[in-house]
Amino acid sequence: MARLQLNKSSLAREAKHLRTYEGFLPSLDLKRQQLMAERAKAARVITETRKEIESFRKQVGQNLPMLANLDVDLTDLARVTDVKLGTENVVGTRLPSLEGIDVEVRPYALLAKPHWVDNVVAMLRDMLEIRVRVQVEEKRLACLEAAVKTITQRVNLFDKVLIPRARANIKRIKIYLSDEEMSAVVRSKISKKKRAAARQA
Repeated sequence: MARLQLNKSSLAREAKHLRTYEGFLPSLDLKRQQLMAERAKAARVITETRKEIESFRKQVGQNLPMLANLDVDLTDLARVTDVKLGTENVVGTRLPSLEGIDVEVRPYALLAKPHWVDNVVAMLRDMLEIRVRVQVEEKRLACLEAAVKTITQRVNLFDKVLIPRARANIKRIKIYLSDEEMSAVVRSKISKKKRAAARQA
């Protein structure tokens, strides 16, 4: 860090820095609060989706007890073939957004499988979609966590380092300039007295 110069131009520069920092801080803090609100909202959405998954599991257990029948092969009956993601700008942070999911159902002989397999296929499709959705929501939350961390560091830099340092520098320069001014006045008075004394002698 450059050595602080104790003069009027340095004082003006430090005052300008302080105004700039104090101007940035409120907008940075507002952005931090907005990101924290978005983070809380994303966490609530994930909680709701996980509850939905749990509810779905219970529903499957109640409505399709025949899934316990291991004689009916349901392996790879449905799988995700494509996930279409977009991006969404939320308070200056780019977040993934789910635009679509393609689920492929493996062809099966309708007469060779029990009638309830159709319900299983529909529920598998729904479950796969919910699972992909929760993964995207978790990614969104991770991005928001990182953004909150970064903006908090910036707010702290301005609030706890740059602004206090600028204020301390201004105070130090003002004290030095005041002392210099007082010394100049004292020197002036002493030289005046010496000149007056020299005239009288």
